[in-house]
Amino acid sequence: MTGGSDRLRRPAHRNDPGSIVNRLSAEDVTLAYDQRVIAEQLSVEIPDNSFTVIVGPNACGKSTLLRALSRMLKPNRGRVLLDGQVIQSMPAKKVARTLGLLPQSSVAPDGITVADLVGRGRYPHQGVLRQWSAEDERVVRESMARTGVAELADRYVDELSGGQRQRVWIAMALAQQTPLLLLDEPTTFLDIQHQIDVLDLCAELHEEQGRTLVAVLHDLNHAARYATHLIALKGGEVIAEGAPREIVTATLVEEVFGLRCQVIDDPETGTPLVVPAARRARAAAGRLAATEAS
Repeated sequence: MTGGSDRLRRPAHRNDPGSIVNRLSAEDVTLAYDQRVIAEQLSVEIPDNSFTVIVGPNACGKSTLLRALSRMLKPNRGRVLLDGQVIQSMPAKKVARTLGLLPQSSVAPDGITVADLVGRGRYPHQGVLRQWSAEDERVVRESMARTGVAELADRYVDELSGGQRQRVWIAMALAQQTPLLLLDEPTTFLDIQHQIDVLDLCAELHEEQGRTLVAVLHDLNHAARYATHLIALKGGEVIAEGAPREIVTATLVEEVFGLRCQVIDDPETGTPLVVPAARRARAAAGRLAATEAS
């Protein structure tokens, strides 16, 4: 793997002396759909108690990696480990009590209400000797309230707007009450206010409840503002990872996204803020590069 900045940090291998073993990791995985390989020999460690955000250009492998970490996609080679066990070898219900997933696109059963769908998040906690309880009811109500869908409890999910449905799915993931929560583009379909509301909620789950969150986000500025740990992918490879303040530079943004920019301090949070170069400046730079190459 190559990088364009001395400040870029690569992950330590789990077998390195002194390395810390975290609850969720991928070791030298090859990920593919049918014969189309998305990533080869990809290794990542998700730091415990972090809010990790995966960023990168379209089709770089972000969602594919998240699917592998969540047990939805089996690696062709390598392994994904959850609490030291190969995740594919673990009982599905045990995984579901430890790791929750909000996929990129979810389809609700026809004729299901919001309350019933959110209630399905309690399935991993049910068993022969434990059926629906007052605790389940409390968790469902709380999850709907935290995501702003409590007033929609009796509505059918298929009647809702895209933004409302997204918040209902997040509520279901919260109701699962897992220490690890994976979210694939959780702000899709949401306007800017609800994007911030969802990301604020994610930050609260991380800071106040100690949950480990892993999210795929397209907005690099949102990622830099909210993440405690950032993983930048390109072409199925980790180009850099670390705290946003340590790795988000103009060099990194141009290397990963091909975008000329300035990186300044966010006036609200002090985190990196990416300011793209103006159209004319980018066009002039492109002409200069073409001239120098000819």
